[in-house]
Amino acid sequence: MMTRDIFLEAAIAQARKSLAEGGIPIGSVLVHQGRIIGEGHNCRVQTGSPIDHGEMNCLRNAGRLPARVYRECTLYSTLSPCPMCSGAIVLYRIPRVVVGENATFLGSEEYMRSQGIQVEVLQDEECIGMMRGFIRANPELWNEDIGV
Repeated sequence: MMTRDIFLEAAIAQARKSLAEGGIPIGSVLVHQGRIIGEGHNCRVQTGSPIDHGEMNCLRNAGRLPARVYRECTLYSTLSPCPMCSGAIVLYRIPRVVVGENATFLGSEEYMRSQGIQVEVLQDEECIGMMRGFIRANPELWNEDIGV
């Protein structure tokens, strides 16, 4: 049996936290030199902010950092980053993104790759199941989150 990456586990914990708060179950962590320096989850429902996606919330919670730190980080997200979140990743030149799954939503992975970012997609069953269940139960809220 393969062990799941501890940083993906942390991102999943953030997704569960959002779900427990009545939000959309997407979580993210920012890792620098083997240590989590930021974590967050989709808080659009909780804060009423249209830009409070999991990755954006994670970056905000990491706080202001020197550019060189971002360039040494890996960002983990339970779901493929949307165009807005991918833009922030590209802007700060985060070199590596680990995606829990892209079966329920394919974000801007090709854009990130075209900008030299290494994108790894794990197709984690828990990430897929959490999103499928949420989308099935909350289609209108999900469509609002992705701008449909």
